[in-house]
Amino acid sequence: MAARTHDLPIAFWENNLEELDGEIARLAMLCAARILEPGAFQRVLDNDTSLCGTQNPIAFAKLRALLMMHLAIREKSVDAFGQTATARVEDYVIDRLKQRFPQLGGE
Repeated sequence: MAARTHDLPIAFWENNLEELDGEIARLAMLCAARILEPGAFQRVLDNDTSLCGTQNPIAFAKLRALLMMHLAIREKSVDAFGQTATARVEDYVIDRLKQRFPQLGGE
C-alpha cells in the first residue's frame, strides 16, 4: 500500500507536466516551431524567433513563458522525487507528445 500512495504524487506531477507540455506543443504548432528538435527549447528560452516558420509574437511569448514554467516545475519535481523519477516522468511525457504531435520534430 505504501508504494501506491508514493506513486500518487508522481502521477500528479506527470499529469500536470503532460497538460503543460500539451499547451507548449499547441503553441509551438502555432509558431511552426519544431520544439522537440535538439537545441530548440534553449533557442525559445533565448527569445530566438528565427526557429519559427510563422511569425506569431503572442503565441511565441506564451510559448516562452510556459517553457520557463516547465523548468520551474521540473526543479520542484527534482526536489520532491529526485532526478531519476523526474527523468522517467519527462521521458514518458515527451514520448506521448511525439505520438500526439509528430510535426514538432525530435527523433
